[in-house]
Amino acid sequence: MAEHDLTLPLLSPRSSDQPQTVLTVHYDEYSEPSDQPPSNQQSFLQIRTPHQNHNHSRMNNENGHVSSPNPYEFLGSGEFSVPAPTTVDPFRNGTPFISGVYEVIKIVLCLPIALARLVLFGVCLAIGYIATRIALVGWKDKQNPVPKWRSRIMWITRVCARFILFSFGYQWIRRKGKPAPREIAPIVVSNHVSYIEPIFYFYELFPIIVASESHDSIPFVGTIIRAMQVIYVNRFSSASRKNAVNEIKRRASLDTFPRVLLFPEGTTTNGKVLISFQLGAFITGHPIQPIIVRYPHVHFDQSWGFISLAKLMFRMFTQFHNFMEVEYLPIITPSDHQKQNAVHFAERTGQAMASALNVIQTSHSFGDLMLLMKAAQLQQEKPWSYMVEMARIESLYHISSLEAVDFLDKFLSMNPDTSGCVKLQDFLSVLQLKSCTLSEEIFGFLDVEKNGSITFKQFLFGSAHVMNQPLFRQAFELAFAECVAEGDNYCMEKELADIFRHAIPDMNEDEVHGLFNLFDADNDGRISRDDFISCLRKNPLLIALFSPRLLYKDLSKAGDRMLEEIV
Repeated sequence: MAEHDLTLPLLSPRSSDQPQTVLTVHYDEYSEPSDQPPSNQQSFLQIRTPHQNHNHSRMNNENGHVSSPNPYEFLGSGEFSVPAPTTVDPFRNGTPFISGVYEVIKIVLCLPIALARLVLFGVCLAIGYIATRIALVGWKDKQNPVPKWRSRIMWITRVCARFILFSFGYQWIRRKGKPAPREIAPIVVSNHVSYIEPIFYFYELFPIIVASESHDSIPFVGTIIRAMQVIYVNRFSSASRKNAVNEIKRRASLDTFPRVLLFPEGTTTNGKVLISFQLGAFITGHPIQPIIVRYPHVHFDQSWGFISLAKLMFRMFTQFHNFMEVEYLPIITPSDHQKQNAVHFAERTGQAMASALNVIQTSHSFGDLMLLMKAAQLQQEKPWSYMVEMARIESLYHISSLEAVDFLDKFLSMNPDTSGCVKLQDFLSVLQLKSCTLSEEIFGFLDVEKNGSITFKQFLFGSAHVMNQPLFRQAFELAFAECVAEGDNYCMEKELADIFRHAIPDMNEDEVHGLFNLFDADNDGRISRDDFISCLRKNPLLIALFSPRLLYKDLSKAGDRMLEEIV
């Protein structure tokens, strides 16, 4: 497409007396939005007149409120919904503090026992470490199973693991059912409540485990898990996740390898719910044996939720006995359809485990733990209120956990109150917007409950909804083209000021400069295409500032050009 075509305004300004039209691209209802439209998708143009837009924007919503005009209708956006907040916190430890006379007396009485247990723990860890180092001496062929003579040496470490469990107060462990033969179920999955399960499975099954790359650097532990031929994965790298899945497939298909153990939740929870499953164990299509672990308790919750490791270990050492139950569930064999659809296989397995545990499975994920930790780090009064069930939003809008944390950083800079809500003025201050009709429309778009404040969940869902619109990518490309002079690759403050004043006519120089600095990430006094796109991906709500310059003046010609961009 020629350069003058690209820079032609998309829609006529709102203030124009000329008839205005909005170009909306609709995809088939069964297809998902994509930057590259699939060949089998059908698209069509829907033209709205200004009166149709006004009536549509002012219609009453389900709660009887009059909704404000939608500033993102030019992208094809309609209203969006935000799931109701959940009261479930899958990471909260039930006994984070020592409370009650009984607990205090018990801890005092157990202090001498705790000292002896600590010594036993240290001795067993040292012996296991030495035995593992001996077993690994000279072993370089890590693509094949560990030789049997090395595995026999590792029995010393496995016995030490059982004594470590004893030192933590697990003198006996109740088991129900039996592990299936490796030839029948080469993969086992388990819920993940504490650091105790990996120690137990190391002793009981000596499996190959899938673990985060960060575990390799843990003193003593890193060496021991290397002897288990661990499959390392970086959860934030798609290439690493793909390599891990391929390695799981390879090892599960060879009977000479031990069974593969995965914790599909990807992190520890408090055991009161199951959270969403990662799909690595289910993509392979092999039969799976689920295992569930329970920690019955009255006074001391043994889950490694939002609690420090040192505090948890101290509490374990100062208990008379800690209860643990392990149940091996029946093997789940995927149907032919589920071999092709890992999501359905994971759902079926999750339902079986949740039913056996008598709990529900939520859409929380490790991303929610990241949000919880970020909110706690910034000393929010109710950090758990910032969890959004990340698995759901990842599925709907393809927003990663790291992006969600960036949005939380932005939201927390808006000075939310003790209930986690942000008012209009704080919202506008962070986005460098002045109070005006358009700014209020942007805020009103997020304020789905129309109560004058927004929550982080509304902010995240609204921002993700805008980014996921079919025309968002084309809009910011055209917006940048409008901002640069012909033959230039950068946008200067003067050009951006002209654009902003089309949307907010009475902006002063300081207000323009504040918005310019928001786009000028490297502070070099000019905005490159990368600066521009990066800012709009971090602040997608600001695309509304460019809507007056993205209005069509010539419907037939501009419509054809935009359709070429889309299809």
